[in-house]
Amino acid sequence: MKDSHIIAIERRIEPLRKQILEHPLYEALNDIEDLKRFMEYHIFAVWDFMSLLKALQIRLTSVDEAWVPTESKLARRLINEIVLAEESDEDAAGNPASHYELYMDAMRQAGANTRPIIHFLKTVNRRFKLKDILKYNLAEIEEGVLEFLRANHTIIKRGKTHEMAAAFTFGREDLIPDMFTEIVKELHAKFPGQLDAFVYYLDRHIELDGDEHGPMALKMITELCGNDESKWLEAEEACVEALEARLQLWDSIYKVGTKKIASNTGY
Repeated sequence: MKDSHIIAIERRIEPLRKQILEHPLYEALNDIEDLKRFMEYHIFAVWDFMSLLKALQIRLTSVDEAWVPTESKLARRLINEIVLAEESDEDAAGNPASHYELYMDAMRQAGANTRPIIHFLKTVNRRFKLKDILKYNLAEIEEGVLEFLRANHTIIKRGKTHEMAAAFTFGREDLIPDMFTEIVKELHAKFPGQLDAFVYYLDRHIELDGDEHGPMALKMITELCGNDESKWLEAEEACVEALEARLQLWDSIYKVGTKKIASNTGY
């Protein structure tokens, strides 16, 4: 039976989820160029998801050279299982690949521009602090993407594991509705050979999120918050923050697309 606190969170965030799941962005994806533009923004959310996942793993497991058992046995098990699948899944050929790498493969096959995300990660690899990269936009990324990353980085930097777990659980990629998947498959039929990798990514993500990772993540929140009402309230607010950030990202992608349409029609 689902925890009453989880039910309360789901009720609180339902209006935001509805706005995201019914966003006009999806119906604006009319051709492969629109989809490529979506991917060029969304890849940052995929990277951000992986970063949040690893931040949780650091806090819930022992990652120092001298190993010691961490407090929560259940959360430790759950996060390691999720990391295994997200960081070391398999591509369509059966080779090990993270979901970020699956997405990058899909972008390359579709002909989407991967330079911004690659430049961003190169900036991170140059040992700049992520806080400074985001504060001063050292990687020169789009403002809408930047605001999205800043919002989620704020949750991580507060250092509260239950907040991170809540943002991870309710702000994950299950926010992409079935309608989006159908649009992609329709475009896949029109442009054979360009979206095979993206369809594989979506199918794999749906399979893992719905059948395995979603229920695991809910158990993890329940374990971390326990009977502490203040933690449950903080977890709920973190969910709202994460969803508001995602909605703003969707708004940004949609605005870019509508501006392009207007410029092409002369308005």
